[in-house]
Amino acid sequence: MFVVAVIGLCALFAACTNGSGENDILKIKFWAMGREGEIVPELLKEFERENPGVRVIVQQVPWTAAHEKLLTAFAGDSLPDVAQMGNTWIAEFASLDAIARLDEMAKASSVIEEQDYFPGIWATNRIADALYGVPWYVDTRLLFFRQDILRAAGIGRPPRDWAEWMQAATAVKQYVGNKNFALFVPVNDFEMQISLALQQGVPLLREGDRYGNFSSPELVAALDFYLDFFRKGLAPASSESAISNVWDEFARGYFTFYLTGPWNIGEFRRRLPANMQDDWMTAILPGPSGPGASTAGGSSLVVFQHSAHQDVAFRLVEFLSRPEIQQQFYELSGNLPPRRSSWRGDRLESDPYVVAFREQLERVLPTPKVPEWERIVQELRMVTERAVYEKWTAVETARELDSRIDRILEKRRWMLARKGGAES
Repeated sequence: MFVVAVIGLCALFAACTNGSGENDILKIKFWAMGREGEIVPELLKEFERENPGVRVIVQQVPWTAAHEKLLTAFAGDSLPDVAQMGNTWIAEFASLDAIARLDEMAKASSVIEEQDYFPGIWATNRIADALYGVPWYVDTRLLFFRQDILRAAGIGRPPRDWAEWMQAATAVKQYVGNKNFALFVPVNDFEMQISLALQQGVPLLREGDRYGNFSSPELVAALDFYLDFFRKGLAPASSESAISNVWDEFARGYFTFYLTGPWNIGEFRRRLPANMQDDWMTAILPGPSGPGASTAGGSSLVVFQHSAHQDVAFRLVEFLSRPEIQQQFYELSGNLPPRRSSWRGDRLESDPYVVAFREQLERVLPTPKVPEWERIVQELRMVTERAVYEKWTAVETARELDSRIDRILEKRRWMLARKGGAES
């Protein structure tokens, strides 16, 4: 009986000790989207070794549900401490006062150095001169192209401006014949239209982001250039789902130019035949009169306003922002680092397919930082798709687009008017 009692007391003591130790651990909740949610736990092992009293609880959230889940969590006061957030969502959550301003913490940080980040991607995190996030990785678009077909068509190098791009596309079309095309740009996408518009050096929204600006001469010219590829039969009027898969079609020469992002470097290496690996390459996106701008997409790390552990949460942001950690993240995910120092090293600097992305990142630009932007780009997608099928002029397309944008921004104008015209 005595032995049983001792054993019972020892078991009780052990249970209490284990429970107390668990309670001493500070748990930080981190929401990561898509594949990043699978990858990041591997990196966080080092963070937890450096911070033995902290445990990071990662929740993977599908990209398709992420926006709604964040809004639902905000309404239910159940947001995590830290999250990965698409750059175009930051303005929306800043307007809700859901995410914390990071100016002071970033200024005091020995890790976060604004000058080391590509300016365009850093700018996506600044809303009304306040910093609300730290870039985690960059997603931008440029040209993937068949250099063998380009050479066969008599074009010695990839195009660097709009005139060269149209000339090259025309030459390619003449070479590949009626059943193939120079460019594949899905009509149900919006990335090319946005990039061309950003290249024009005028705002996409006017009067303090109160109205659409696509009827301006510069943006009409961008729409006209985009629509010209379809008018001239240089691009098929089809969506991405209309072809079997882009890699097979690219391999067989159905199209020569393809506007896409860095994730496809790995896909093209895996899916194209070994004897074609020297036949394709990447190039910076052409602009009106030289190398052009592209979109500053990707994700940033934000700390939520309600978090009781903002200091530790920001420590996690700092850890994931270290150049050596960003290099490891690239190795695991293929996501491009947002800071210049993270690009140093053989893995990125010597990869011929990545070189153009490094150049492009110096020219990325943020889209308008308004909460309504996600709705606006969907309208842009629908209007330009209709314009392709119904053969609208660029002026007609711009007029319809601005009309829809103005309706979306009606509430914004009303709110700004109530504030006496102050910017939100």
